[in-house]
Amino acid sequence: LARQQDDLTRRREQLQPLLTLNHLIGCATGTRYRRFAQGITFDQLLAGANTELKKLSDRYLLKRRQGEDLELAVLDHYHGSIERSVRNLSGGEGFLVSLALALGLSKLASRNVRIDSLFLDEGFGTLDSDTLDVALHALSGLQQEGKLVGLISHVTELNNQIPTQLKVQRIASGRSRLSGPGVCEMA
Repeated sequence: LARQQDDLTRRREQLQPLLTLNHLIGCATGTRYRRFAQGITFDQLLAGANTELKKLSDRYLLKRRQGEDLELAVLDHYHGSIERSVRNLSGGEGFLVSLALALGLSKLASRNVRIDSLFLDEGFGTLDSDTLDVALHALSGLQQEGKLVGLISHVTELNNQIPTQLKVQRIASGRSRLSGPGVCEMA
């Protein structure tokens, strides 16, 4: 009987990793596995985004929201490292977090595919001048890494800070005119 008990204990120990794996990913529809795999990718995205966010501001850290698999939260180091919902970020704060996520995503995606360009459409109007400088400095760093960075904005303060510009001017009938370096007018 003691030998059978030892054999049963040994088999349970051998079975434990499979039970753990079944708990994590086992289900007939595959939803647990998908959620598990997405969680791994999400954690990698957050790690990359946090690396970029540290370059922009020492105030925030992105993390998974407590109790939610794929929900995002922000730790605010200026307020006792409390966890905040990303829904409660101001326009400027949200812009920095979004920029960090975009940069983190581009680094994550570029593991398999080379990504040489990043286009940002608006968001600059929500930034105060200090935050705008921080964002432009980060984007300048990307440019120094050989990336093409395109900004689409109506913020006039950017005119003095962006050396190469393509300007779009609205003309009649829903058409526009493009002007700037390298632009040729077509007949």
